Amino acid sequence: MPLSTPAARAPIHTRKVTCEGFRRTDGMWDIEGHITDVKSYPFHTEERGPMEPGDPIHQMWMRLTVDDQLTVHAVEAVTEHSPYRACPSITPRFQALVGLRIGPGWTRAVKDRLGGAQGCTHLVELLGPMATTAFQTVFPILTREKADKAKAEGRNVQDRKERPVLLNMCHIFSSDGEVVRKHWPDHYTGDRAADEAAE
Repeated sequence: MPLSTPAARAPIHTRKVTCEGFRRTDGMWDIEGHITDVKSYPFHTEERGPMEPGDPIHQMWMRLTVDDQLTVHAVEAVTEHSPYRACPSITPRFQALVGLRIGPGWTRAVKDRLGGAQGCTHLVELLGPMATTAFQTVFPILTREKADKAKAEGRNVQDRKERPVLLNMCHIFSSDGEVVRKHWPDHYTGDRAADEAAE
């Protein structure tokens, strides 16, 4: 079991986020996100009236179409269920993402354009896991194809001097860590002397 056994408890709220990545036949990539919120108990809302357990309070969808560099070329945002009738009116604002690149500064750029009253909290939150999904969709395929091409041309499969996309994006890819020292030594910033002494 991944977590320890919990105390006795009753379910109250469930949020589900699903993200998927797709390669399109035109060479672009679609990254889709879906978010739902449901309660385990009946309650009443001002605009939607009675809600039964499992009825979606929020159900929203987002599609980002990106290129190989993760630059956003198209956005589609849909609010299917929400507490207020006016909630879907904000979805056209998400066109502000067109032209942005998923990478360093993405979160700040999203908040600058769509934070607070400029956007929808739930759709903005969905963009975080969608960005991660974009990385995990696009880069493994491009890396594999690059390696296959290099192998076919008789070149080294991995150019260790090229800056890794993942460098410093997570503690495991820290520039002074073991993974970088082993796989991308030209980008290693740790104490080489201490490492050699320890070996």
